[in-house]
Order: sequence, then C-alpha cells, then structure tokens
Amino acid sequence: MVSLQRSAADRAVDGAQPLLRLESITKRFGSIEANRDISLSLLAGEIHAIVGENGAGKTTLINILFGIYQADSGMILVEGKPTAISSPHKAIELGIALVSQHFLLVERHTVAENLALALPSLRAGFARARISKRIATLNQDYGIALDLDARVMDLSPGQKQRVEIAKALLRHSRLIVLDEPTSVLTPQEARELFQILGRLREKGCAILFISHKLEEVLASSDRISILRKGRLIETVHRKHANKINLSRAMIGAAVICPTKPETAVRPEMRLMVEKMVLAEGAAPFSFEIASGEILGIAGVAGNGQSELAETLSGLRNSGKARITLDGRPLQGCGSREFHLRGVAHIPEDRNRMGIVPSMSVQENFLLRWINSSMFRAGPFLRLRRLRRAVEKAILAYSIVTPSVRTRTSLLSGGNIQKLILARELSEKPHLVIAVHPTYGLDVQAISQVHRCLLDQAAAGAAILLISEDLDELMLLSDRIAVLFNKQMIAQINRADAQMEQLGLWMAGHVGEVRTER
Repeated sequence: MVSLQRSAADRAVDGAQPLLRLESITKRFGSIEANRDISLSLLAGEIHAIVGENGAGKTTLINILFGIYQADSGMILVEGKPTAISSPHKAIELGIALVSQHFLLVERHTVAENLALALPSLRAGFARARISKRIATLNQDYGIALDLDARVMDLSPGQKQRVEIAKALLRHSRLIVLDEPTSVLTPQEARELFQILGRLREKGCAILFISHKLEEVLASSDRISILRKGRLIETVHRKHANKINLSRAMIGAAVICPTKPETAVRPEMRLMVEKMVLAEGAAPFSFEIASGEILGIAGVAGNGQSELAETLSGLRNSGKARITLDGRPLQGCGSREFHLRGVAHIPEDRNRMGIVPSMSVQENFLLRWINSSMFRAGPFLRLRRLRRAVEKAILAYSIVTPSVRTRTSLLSGGNIQKLILARELSEKPHLVIAVHPTYGLDVQAISQVHRCLLDQAAAGAAILLISEDLDELMLLSDRIAVLFNKQMIAQINRADAQMEQLGLWMAGHVGEVRTER
C-alpha cells in the first residue's frame, strides 16, 4: 500500500468550508436504530474513511447520503446550504457518486456503451469519438486508461472499477463514495486505485471510503470516522490513529489477530488431487494438502475458485480428476458422500448457498445433520438434543441471536457466517473448504473466523482457504497457490512468498512460476 501525500485536511481541517456536512442524522428501521445523531463533515481535497463493525451503520449512512434512504431526522448541508437528497438522481445532480462493491455495469456492453448509458448527453446520437476525447482527458488528468471497445465481461475487477470512477468524473462529481474499494483487487490494482484517488484529491474532490482493511485506511486517508452500534464514536486525524486504537474504538476492545504458527507440517497427506481440470481446454493440475496444513488459493474473481470449491465439496462432477481423502477415492461421489467422509464446506455466498434465510437458526444448524442419528430417532427429530447442541454452538462461536428460533435472515452477516462455521466444524472434519470466509466481516468477526480455521488445522484437518485477500492468505497459509484462467499456475511456501509476485501471478504474468512443497 502506498502512503499518499497529505492533503489540505492535514493543514486546516477546522478552518475549511465543508463540501458536505451531515448534522444529527438519525435513521430507524422499526425498533432498530441504524444511525443515531451522526454529525460529520467532508472536505474538498481530502480522503475520509469510515470504519466500524458489521451493523455499525456504515451502509445506512451511505444510502442516506446517496438518496436511497431518507433520514428520520437531521440535516444534510451542501456547501453550507440545507439540501434534501430525495433520490440517487438528486445525489448525482449534486455531484455525489457511489462506487459500490458490486459494479453497476452492463456486462455484455462495451466500456463506451456503458459510459454512454450513464450520461444522457453522450447517449444522444451516441458518438464514440466524443467519449474517446473525454476519456483521453481523464487519462491525462487522473491516470484512468480505458479500452473503450472492450466488453465489460472481459475486464478485471480493477478495470471495471475504473469504468465506475470514469462515470463519476464524466458527471463532474465532486464527492465520490467508495464501498470496500479494494476487496477484489490485486495489490497492483489497489496501488493504482489509490494513486488515482490521490490525483482526485489534488483536483479538489472529496473521497469518502468504507473499508475493513485498517492498513489501507491508515496509509491513504486524511481523517477517519469510527461508527459503533449506529453512533459516531469519534473522527480522528490519520496521524493520531493506529490499528490498536481504531479497533478499540470500533468494538470497545483491542483485537488480537491470530496467525499460523511456524510449525512443521505433519507428514501424512489428507487430500491428494491429481489431474484436476476446471474448464474445457484448461491445463490439468495437481496438488495435495497434509494433515494440519492450510493451502491458500489466491486469484482474481472468476479464475476457477468457484469450480475448484464445488468440485472438492462434491457439488460438481470431478470428471477425470482423481480425488483422494485419507487414502480413499472420492471422485464420482455426490455431496452427501463428501460430507459423510468428513468434508466441511464454508461456501462463497453465505446467503444463497450457506443458509436458508427463511428458516430458523436451529433449522439451519440441522441442515448438515438432517440424516444423522445424532439428532434423529427413526422418522422423528430429537428436538431437545438438537436445541442443546445449537445453544452450545451459539456460546462457543459467540453467535448473537435472540433465540435458536430466530429467523436466520435477521442475523448480521458476521453472525450468519459464524452459524455456518458452527454447523460445518462441529464434528472435527478431515477437510475444510473455506471460500472467502471473512468477506464483508468486521475486524472482530474476522479474528474469530481465523481462530476457528487455525483450531481446525491444529486438530489435524486439511484446510483449503480460497480468498482474494492476500493479507489473509499470508497470515494463515502454509503454502499459497495461484489460479489464473482456471489453471493453477504457481505454488509457493508462505515464507518465500512476496506480495508483489503473487499479484503478478494473479494478473497472469507467469514468467517466474514456482512450484514448491
């Protein structure tokens, strides 16, 4: 992460006229107070970060700022004038742009067509030459280079993000809001993003960004606002902040991040995969994971991670690949047989694949064990035993829920993830397939998930950890493999891994491929 040159916020935060100010913003959803009496200012020429736990009120505040929600009370002032932001269209008129985690682009259209769709003045008599001229100016001013003829579906996440930023600048936006902007970027793309943000700041734009990555917050922001349980705890200057005091302000206590100890990997191989093919025409690859070992899988989204996880959890046919767990072949088996053999799966999309949102916490916990004699007596469920097991899991995994009968859709993302972990890891699995297990979670929840995975490794399980967060992979893995174009192009010991080289491999630069055990 690059440390950007300090802005005007370094020199005169108190004396500067805010571009936008929120005063006593409060928003309720029924009995839940998502935002309570929040006041903060955003200055032209500054990068302002907002951090907080899941459920702290960050997303609600952004949605109010962009006109998706309306505050129940409070006031928004733009350049000192009270303003009602009644809709996203009104926010755009005021020069506010939102770059969300999930890009709002038409995948089958070209970059030029997406830019034209976003700008009425360019849609009229669609003239590619006019768009090309304006993009050339953006590239010169901000370093935003775009291939206007490329289809969005063929772009990397970093390139898609640049299209979104270009849309904002072509609309002459003065305030750009970014929600978790580096969550799907390689280190090189993240560095390029913050270089662009630095140029935007120099031109007088205000940048507001939400992030769980405290390192990037400290490296790139001018001021940092901390939310906790819907309230603004404080706004601090970057030079007065560090990871310890930020995490303490976010959750009320310092968070200790667990790391994988440097211990010798056990000699027995738990998982052996030979001649795995993830797509037609892709080269086969092989790998293995020993007892107690964590193999991290790095790669930009869409390079075979989903296919690999689905194959190793029995949800996808393995084809001609040979999969052996504890010396017994698994190829040709279905997901139920994988489960019975001790494979636990923490899926990529916790809401779509991990739970049934309309079912209760207790019913979701039962899903893995529905055919087990543990909770069944013939056709009948052993409800008392099930309830005791779920209550024990709630305590062990610190799941915040009113009761075991609470509908799971009412839980926060972090608590849903901990419920999935409790269900999947409750019976000492032999192999754990963990796909983006901490995506979108706060610092404390991330620490808990990491501890769960490390405990499973210590108990002898083989762990396949698929993540787009290189910091997470470097923290937990014994070895790291890289997927690109649905092929495994490198394997390297964590001790020898360099972030820059991993980023290059993730982008497909394979000139120095290494395979190590």
